[in-house]
Amino acid sequence: MLRWTIAVLLAANGLYFAWTQGHLAAIGFPPTSEPREPQRLTQQIAPEHVRLLNGPRGAEPPTTPAPAPAPESAIPAHPAVAAAPASVEAPPLTAPAAPTATPTAAAPAAANEPRACWQASGFSPEQAELLRAELRLLGLGGNDWQLTETRSPGRWIVYMGRYESAEQAARKKAELRAMGVEFRDVNTNGLAPGIALGTFSSEEAAREGLQLAERRNVRTARVVQERAEGLSYSLRLPAIGETTRARIEALGPAMAGRSLQRCN
Repeated sequence: MLRWTIAVLLAANGLYFAWTQGHLAAIGFPPTSEPREPQRLTQQIAPEHVRLLNGPRGAEPPTTPAPAPAPESAIPAHPAVAAAPASVEAPPLTAPAAPTATPTAAAPAAANEPRACWQASGFSPEQAELLRAELRLLGLGGNDWQLTETRSPGRWIVYMGRYESAEQAARKKAELRAMGVEFRDVNTNGLAPGIALGTFSSEEAAREGLQLAERRNVRTARVVQERAEGLSYSLRLPAIGETTRARIEALGPAMAGRSLQRCN
């Protein structure tokens, strides 16, 4: 029984396939409709203008050559009743152009104003680093300014003091004058009031000076460092105008309270 059922199904499927393909039309059983319907292709209107809205980005419909312009005699008398084109493609949207910045009047004025050399000195390494950054933010080039490093050596003295009062220091000065020893006042914080019998650029030289003072019967002197070795920076602006000078002096902490002076 199962074999007969399978045979009937196979025969029915074969007949259905032959009928849909039009093989039974010769015996009076044509298909109800043509699956491919080739006649619809001849009924299409301007298929080249069809564009998929959800198609891949950048896909453009095929271009067709523009029709030749009609002669003047073919132009209708009333253009308003002329047939509209099948489709009009809108131009692509573009971002509005950024407004062009117009130069201000201050720039030509700064370029035409007279220039001069200005300078300031005594900046610490930290102050010089801040000043360097601020000058770059002002737009000054490397040739518009220079920061020069200056190293000051340490200073040692043959020292007498520290005295409790100015009267005590005056009595010691009178004794030194009587002995023919030259001296000077010391006003450095922590050492004043005091007396220096000599100033030297190194500790070794100061100890030699102390030995000379002891040979002249000076007994209470010693070697001390009056000033430590220092590092400072000087700013030089070879040729700037008044506008630039005012902007630099208005930098505040970067100038550390200093003002520009004319170059020597």
